[in-house]
Amino acid sequence: MSTKKFPQRQCIGCGEQKNKKEMIRILKTPEGEFTLDATGRKNGRGAYLCPSMECLKKAVKGKGLERSFKMAIPKEVYEALEKEMENLG
Repeated sequence: MSTKKFPQRQCIGCGEQKNKKEMIRILKTPEGEFTLDATGRKNGRGAYLCPSMECLKKAVKGKGLERSFKMAIPKEVYEALEKEMENLG
């Protein structure tokens, strides 16, 4: 009997590999907006983050989103993501 393989993603904050379902997807839509994608199925470029404020702070400090999306991220985006993470947590 074979075990089911789960897709792995790397956190942009701490750098750990975890199951995709355990993580939060940050999505950049084709229109250029940034949102949290709870389903993990919306169209657009995605980056994954552990569901903890520590990882979000590490991602901000280490410029994880800038590297993932290859562009400068406005401060308002980080503030909005922080509010959304507080609502989830």
